[in-house]
Amino acid sequence: MANSPQVETISTGADKAKLAMAGVLVVAAVVAFYMLSKQDLWMRVAALIVLLAAAVATFFTSESGKQLIAYGRDSAREVRKVVWPTRNEALQMTGYVFAFVFVMALFLFLTDKTLEWLLYDLILGWKR
Repeated sequence: MANSPQVETISTGADKAKLAMAGVLVVAAVVAFYMLSKQDLWMRVAALIVLLAAAVATFFTSESGKQLIAYGRDSAREVRKVVWPTRNEALQMTGYVFAFVFVMALFLFLTDKTLEWLLYDLILGWKR
């Protein structure tokens, strides 16, 4: 535990300001949508979309946004490395799963009925 690596998060004031600005823009988008309630719907939606797009753009210029983009790229790269099963392999494995579930359901049903018979009929003597 003493040798665990330290994760150092560096967050500058400008980065915090960008995140705060993105949050303010999201709130402003919702407020603008409801403040423009007497305007046409298209104008309200346009204001909402423009302000939300500005919030997203502001977020992606921050360090957190850049890290999110890098994570997405790394994830896409890993997905391309995956060896996907063929159709026959997928169908075969699906069949195995269905067979296992059926056998387990049958086993649990028989176990339940056996215990019910032992407890209620033999031990307690209750008859249905």
